[in-house]
Amino acid sequence: MRDVTVIAGSGVTGLSRAPHPLSDNSASPRFSLLGPVEVRKDDRDYAPTAPKTLQLLALLLMRSGHLVHTDSIIHEVWSEEPPRSVRTGVQTLVYQLRRCMQDAGLGASGRRVLATRGPGYVLRVEPGHIDVVVFRQLVAQGQEAFHAGQYEEAARLLRSGLDLWSDTPLANVPCGPVLSSYVVELQEQLRAARFLRIQAEIEAGRAQDLIAELRALVSSDPLDEGSHAQLMQVLGSAGRRSEALALYRQLRERLIEELGLEPCEQVQQLHYDLLRAGGLSLR
Repeated sequence: MRDVTVIAGSGVTGLSRAPHPLSDNSASPRFSLLGPVEVRKDDRDYAPTAPKTLQLLALLLMRSGHLVHTDSIIHEVWSEEPPRSVRTGVQTLVYQLRRCMQDAGLGASGRRVLATRGPGYVLRVEPGHIDVVVFRQLVAQGQEAFHAGQYEEAARLLRSGLDLWSDTPLANVPCGPVLSSYVVELQEQLRAARFLRIQAEIEAGRAQDLIAELRALVSSDPLDEGSHAQLMQVLGSAGRRSEALALYRQLRERLIEELGLEPCEQVQQLHYDLLRAGGLSLR
């Protein structure tokens, strides 16, 4: 993470309408991607168990409401050696997935939910029933609240979004090239949301409550400059300046040794501020 920004809110006023909650209505299944892929209704998981069918479901959920081209499905599921009958194979997977949708109560044949459109397929489910969609809505609202200076509200919204995560995204799916990129993207969104949630808690005056959590984060990722910067910040604000300076030295040594890099400019500025025993925000 080379561009660390620890910010104090300003500028945007007003919050957008709250997102649809992830439905717990037993009449409508909930779709999970932030962990194992699931199609859950009435405490039962209707997701397909066949690996390739599950892979197709994840790909369609990732682009819910949009056309997914048959060629994209082939690239994801049979990226290395597609068989000669690969398009028949796609049709078989679609048939199996429609049966899954039917079993979950989404249409008599599943065709209404998983529709054939020209060169591909469209999965049509309520956005508020997909955990990724709700996560992104909550994060966007948390960002808006943060920049409006509403730090308690920002932390609450971001916590709600982060609570939707249960494991590595698509944890039970054999990911091809398309889904592998999607997993990386989601993990980056998780890191950014967690960073902003912690910063909102700092700005809300709960810095000392975050020390243990931040120590765990820097231990799990010793090169994460964002978490190190936040831990330096909360240690400094708690009067533990020597620990914050020692943390900077450790980070710098690791970055130079493993990557041949100095800490990013913002972290160096925080180090300078700590040396001066002055302001502890990154500007």
